[in-house]
Amino acid sequence: MTQHEPAATSSFQRILVGVDFSESSTHALATARTRFPGATLRLVHVTDARVTAAPDLMGGVSAAMPDPTLLHTLEDADAARMTQLARPDEETELMVGDPVTGVLDAAGRWGADLIVVGTHAQGALEHFFLGSTAEKIVARSRIPVLTVRREDRV
Repeated sequence: MTQHEPAATSSFQRILVGVDFSESSTHALATARTRFPGATLRLVHVTDARVTAAPDLMGGVSAAMPDPTLLHTLEDADAARMTQLARPDEETELMVGDPVTGVLDAAGRWGADLIVVGTHAQGALEHFFLGSTAEKIVARSRIPVLTVRREDRV
């Protein structure tokens, strides 16, 4: 007869999962669900307000007046996707703004113990100019962050 070790309990009970509907964020959500059974999960998606920004001549972006129709359409689409993704026992929050700031603010307001985010493979040029959302969350967060990378398919 084999004795089983007692299940490990986690000190993480309130886990915020950043969701952008990519394969990597879906994988991060699955990881959070598996690794932290019994924890309360809050799925947060931030519709990136920069979709209405325009490139400027200096290589950056200039803020443009937000197109309310475009933002409303994106918000509706994101809300529908979140409804399909979330389980009945999971909380959700949808926002518009900067994804890094939104995730960090939501985690602070909610009192999260842990933030879980997926990482994306980026091209070198894109990473140089924009950096990684996950990296920025790790750098700015006052609470632990678990980054989850999906293994590349062969």
